[in-house]
Amino acid sequence: MSKRKTNLTRRGFLWRTAGLVAAPVIVPATALGLGGSVPPSERIILGGLGIGNRGSHDLQWMLPEKDVQFVADCDPQKSRAEKVKNIVDTRYGNKDFKIYHNTPEFLAERTDIDALLVTTGDRWHALASILAMRAGKDVYSEKPSSMTVAEGRAVADTAKRHRRIYQTGTQRLSEGNFTFCNEMLRLGRLGDVHTVRAHIAPWDAAEMRHDWLPAQPLPPKDEVDWDQWLGPCPWRPYNPAYCSGGWRGFYDFHTSCIGEWGAHTFAQCQVAIGQQYTSAIDYKYVNNKTGDGMVTTFPNGVKMVLQLEGWRGSCGVTFEGTEGWVGAADGYSQPDVSNPAMLDDFKKLVGDYMARTQRPMSHVRNFLDCVKSRQQTVANAEMMHRSMTTVHAANICMWLKRDLKFDPDKERFVNDPQADRFLSRAMREPWIY
Repeated sequence: MSKRKTNLTRRGFLWRTAGLVAAPVIVPATALGLGGSVPPSERIILGGLGIGNRGSHDLQWMLPEKDVQFVADCDPQKSRAEKVKNIVDTRYGNKDFKIYHNTPEFLAERTDIDALLVTTGDRWHALASILAMRAGKDVYSEKPSSMTVAEGRAVADTAKRHRRIYQTGTQRLSEGNFTFCNEMLRLGRLGDVHTVRAHIAPWDAAEMRHDWLPAQPLPPKDEVDWDQWLGPCPWRPYNPAYCSGGWRGFYDFHTSCIGEWGAHTFAQCQVAIGQQYTSAIDYKYVNNKTGDGMVTTFPNGVKMVLQLEGWRGSCGVTFEGTEGWVGAADGYSQPDVSNPAMLDDFKKLVGDYMARTQRPMSHVRNFLDCVKSRQQTVANAEMMHRSMTTVHAANICMWLKRDLKFDPDKERFVNDPQADRFLSRAMREPWIY
């Protein structure tokens, strides 16, 4: 057998064994920020908690943003989490999206996540936001963002203590028609504004149910983790209707017809009249099921009327002054005005607002911009808490069936221990903040 002489240098050997000969290194353009993509160092890594029907709408706004990478969702309902994974994997063209079912474990493990989209049912909004912010994450939370005054205060204090960016999902604060109405009021175009009207939901009632649905057999824990689903609420027997939105109208889980849309419209009104960092001080009881017609009064003397009718769409507001009025609701092509000439400055007023505040007409984009700049969002935690306090106080007025007075500084009712008992609720361990 003949021996063949091999001329192989040490360097050549290393290159061959490493498989690098004639094998160029290919770096994807997206990793370099080319082709209009955003480099990884500038992307916001996003996670989700409880992405259901409402959360899917939020995702439609967030996923197209080039500087967002949505990587994981935590949900006690397996079927919902898998639906979200399918949406995200399809969009990104991979299978990288991760599913979790335990909130504390999710928050502890995913230290790479910058921000969290919280779109659970009402009962979880505040606690999830608090836990997320304590874990160092910024939060976009769906509304209503608190179940009680105490919960709202805890969210606001946590955001401040941990220096977190927070946005509550009152997206109409970032829409042109509503912004125009706010600017008309701010600039004095309506004269002295004396009354604002806030749309409340035309279903359910202010007085909610205190019973619960009949017990059904629990599904396997890996299908629905019922303990996780309930979270801080009292233990209630499992019924599948709860998991598909049937929790609305129950005191344990909901904030009533007042909170359903008032979480939007009260915030819109309070921002417009410059009372976003306080709450209404006087509440006049109305003898009906919904609170329709209740008159609340703010420290500056402006009255806000809770109203079921008067708009052609949902979540409407109307602002009335000595020189005219304006109004808007979902689905309007343009705001309603007392004088058509008011609309001549529509584009200018909205444009001036955007230039002055550096806020876009996109609630999601405002949040993402603030995650990067660390500036306050248009619907920050303190604003959320103050407007939701007005929601909760209006509910309590309806529950006690009498007029109430509230002190926004002390965050207590005036000489009314019975009303004060509704400012907080017991939370079921270990789901406490």
